[in-house]
Amino acid sequence: MPTEIENLNPNVYGKIKERTVTAIEADENVPDPFDKREIFDLIRHINDPEHPLTLEELHVVQEELIRINDSQNSVHINFTPTIPHCSMATLIGLSIRVKLLRSLPTRFKVTVEITPGTHASELAVNKQLADKERVAAALENKHLAEVINQCISAKG
Repeated sequence: MPTEIENLNPNVYGKIKERTVTAIEADENVPDPFDKREIFDLIRHINDPEHPLTLEELHVVQEELIRINDSQNSVHINFTPTIPHCSMATLIGLSIRVKLLRSLPTRFKVTVEITPGTHASELAVNKQLADKERVAAALENKHLAEVINQCISAKG
């Protein structure tokens, strides 16, 4: 966890209503393709590493910034750090990536990137998040893995 908070007073937004699961969606015999709301529901409750708030409450993740193509097995997430120099951007991106990799079927290719124009080091962070070897190495770091697990653990 960080020792000094960069954004002491972030904007906090309301949460959207929980998704109502229909009888058809609950029926295991009916094919139900993944949609962007389902992906959003997987990542909206990720905890921010600096604040006792979720990425949804900080508008770091938004349903409009998710693209999914179920038939082509691809998920693309853009996330928006709360400040342009957020040092937690890579950690947030890793948390989103890990949550999706643990939650989705392995057929999906998951891409996580910073929303264009919202971070000073956008290209460098995106390059790190796209590099499978860097992601794997980061997850082998015990301390970093613990922080990511804290971020993606559901709030009680």
